[in-house]
Amino acid sequence: MAKLVLIRHGQSEWNLSNQFTGWVDVDLSEKGVEQAKNAGKALKEHGIEFDYAYTSVLKRAIKTLHYALEECDQLWIPEYKTWRLNERHYGALQGHNKQKAAEKYGDEQVHIWRRSYDVLPPLLSADDEGSAAKDRRYANLDPRAIPGGENLKVTLERVIPLWQDEIAPKLLDNKNVIIAAHGNSLRALSKYIENISDEDIMNLEMATGQPVVYDFDDKLNVLSKEKY
Repeated sequence: MAKLVLIRHGQSEWNLSNQFTGWVDVDLSEKGVEQAKNAGKALKEHGIEFDYAYTSVLKRAIKTLHYALEECDQLWIPEYKTWRLNERHYGALQGHNKQKAAEKYGDEQVHIWRRSYDVLPPLLSADDEGSAAKDRRYANLDPRAIPGGENLKVTLERVIPLWQDEIAPKLLDNKNVIIAAHGNSLRALSKYIENISDEDIMNLEMATGQPVVYDFDDKLNVLSKEKY
């Protein structure tokens, strides 16, 4: 019976300052480091042994994975980094304080941008400052794949190929997988795994630093879901 563990990165410096983060490469806060370590301790306590690890190309997720794996003595397992697990790209909202954005655009509009399944935020162009098109880590991607902003629907569309090509085959081979990523990329993945409706996914929250553990049968039906 294969297990999949999802961990949203620990609190970041911009979580702490209430800023839209997206693809900006922000570090963990001190609290975030402790959350990541506690996640690893919980995994060790439950005796879960992993075969593969996946994370995004953003350091708050990478460090969360490393802290967690170190605490459960599994830092040595094969690890893969991919942009497909990046946080949802918040477009031109990135870097802005959420409260100040609400004051500028209105609470309702910001709520729609944050929580709607298929409404895009204001977009960045490839020439705008802060565009991912200028970031070396995405240099080998088709420029058309680099977003100027995403909603959860678009985030899901880029996560699904990773699930189908990498994660699902390993689970079907009875290998245990850990993924350390971001609130929205993990919400998108959870939506697909659990077949959550477009409406209900808006109510799914991913707590920072909390392992979510899925057990699957041999058809990748979810047998159980636990939070540690």
